[in-house]
Amino acid sequence: MDVMVMCVIYIWCQMNKDVIVTFWFGTRFKAVYLPWVLLVVNFILSNGGIDSLSGIVVGHLYYFLKYQYPQEHGGSELIKTPAFLKNYFPDVGGVHGFGVPPASTARPRTTMQGGNRLFADSWGSGNTLGRN
Repeated sequence: MDVMVMCVIYIWCQMNKDVIVTFWFGTRFKAVYLPWVLLVVNFILSNGGIDSLSGIVVGHLYYFLKYQYPQEHGGSELIKTPAFLKNYFPDVGGVHGFGVPPASTARPRTTMQGGNRLFADSWGSGNTLGRN
């Protein structure tokens, strides 16, 4: 259960990076640092923090495959939420009330025009695998 909770916290913190959170004794910092603070606290107080670290790794994997890879690197969305879950849990602001997905920062692809350029950005149009 600790791994799943840390995974959800990590994803929420990535989607709400600039939100200020309050921790013990009124300590305030940006939400993006919360999983790492919880990891250190769990490392000091409990079983060494391996559960927290596992949750961070799984959360980062999900966040990367769902949002970061498609938007920043121009790839396809590798993880999709099943339709029955979207129907069961209605969308209430943002990504099902969880926050706003990050804006795309993918660099637009350029085409090579005007002869050969050394180390050009484009290698041609290519063919998509699996499609006719």
